[in-house]
Amino acid sequence: MAVRKETTQMFDGGRFNLRKLNDLEVKKQYQIDITNSFAALENVSVDEDINRAWVSINENIKTSSTESLGMHEIKHHKPWFDEECLGVLDQRRQAKMQWIQVPSQNNIDTMNKVRRDASRHFRNKKKAYLKGEIEELKTNNKINNIRELYRGSNDVKKGYQPRRGIV
Repeated sequence: MAVRKETTQMFDGGRFNLRKLNDLEVKKQYQIDITNSFAALENVSVDEDINRAWVSINENIKTSSTESLGMHEIKHHKPWFDEECLGVLDQRRQAKMQWIQVPSQNNIDTMNKVRRDASRHFRNKKKAYLKGEIEELKTNNKINNIRELYRGSNDVKKGYQPRRGIV
């Protein structure tokens, strides 16, 4: 049984991109950054609180890792979700914040209208995406591309299914 090597490490703001450690130059730079951050910690007095020392060590490791390795990008599993959808989502968030700050009937009505519009927008985007996928399936059927036809039909039927090693 193969054990999968973890490629990212979690912290509060996301994941570090540990795959960059395979590059020798990045690995050496990371080692230098960590060494320098611990060299700065040698001047910490013995009387200092252990919790404060741990926070300092933790912050130094996080900053060194962020500078050297960068952050792992999160994959979005909704291919139809684009910048326009982000704008609609932001409008919905703003309407809710307005309602939270001033809970009047006018703000409730506005928030409900924006929520309906956002849901309608997302539904239409997803529907248009699925129409495109179905058209692609029709094309694969016409040209007898059976492998892509079955792969695509399974994607549409089952929704998003994460896969490994399929190119």
